[in-house]
Amino acid sequence: MKKITALPDALPAAPALIPSPSWALLGIEPLRAAMEYASCRLMDRSGHAPGDGHPVIVFPGLAADAQSVAPLVGFCHGLGYAARDWGRGVNTGPMGDIDAWLDTLATDIEALVADAPQPVSLIGWSLGGIYAREVAKRIALPVRQVLTIGTPITGEAAQTNVSLLYRWVNGTLPVLEDAFKARLIAAPPVPTTSIYSRSDGVVAWQACLQPEDHPMIENVEVDGSHCGLCWNPAVLRIVADRLAHRPGAWSPYEGAARDGIDAR
Repeated sequence: MKKITALPDALPAAPALIPSPSWALLGIEPLRAAMEYASCRLMDRSGHAPGDGHPVIVFPGLAADAQSVAPLVGFCHGLGYAARDWGRGVNTGPMGDIDAWLDTLATDIEALVADAPQPVSLIGWSLGGIYAREVAKRIALPVRQVLTIGTPITGEAAQTNVSLLYRWVNGTLPVLEDAFKARLIAAPPVPTTSIYSRSDGVVAWQACLQPEDHPMIENVEVDGSHCGLCWNPAVLRIVADRLAHRPGAWSPYEGAARDGIDAR
């Protein structure tokens, strides 16, 4: 597990130049995801700090639903957090005006955690990570932190292998203006962790890297597929570590800091 601390040399000047992952990586996604799921079932879940009961909302990836993120939700719940999925079933992507759709989503999430006495943590897998980041910018209630898993924060479809799937579940690809994509890249003003894998077969790993817009941003690398990232034991360990940080006491992920590398 590694952290990238200097991003200017890691990202090309034109995000569209980042290619999508190879067909070879995409082709072995199902097998690798199955192996990660098996590892998740067998992993040692002891040794993590007990949760403090604060709410955690998990957003699924494109074409995924509550069952897909159930291992992650169950892991967080087992630690002692009030964890649940986003409550909207299958993620088919935004419909209609994207800003209006995201505003409605933020309102729905507010309703889910309105009675919670503590700030909410938002976790999103793949496209769900974009939702988590945008909800954190829009929600009227306090947000503790945001974690994204294999999320293409650039909003560039060309940097992923999901175009056909998106058309199948949504009927069309979203048309994003440059100004909107610039807003997507800007992190919410809370601790924000992006977990990514260089061997991701669906999303280009470079598209997951966050610019350092504020001091509570980090990019943490794991070894894994895309489809199995939310079951990946390394990801679950990072999630447990991040959720255990109390408000106002955030610090970079220590496992990543020890293995810090240059992304070039």
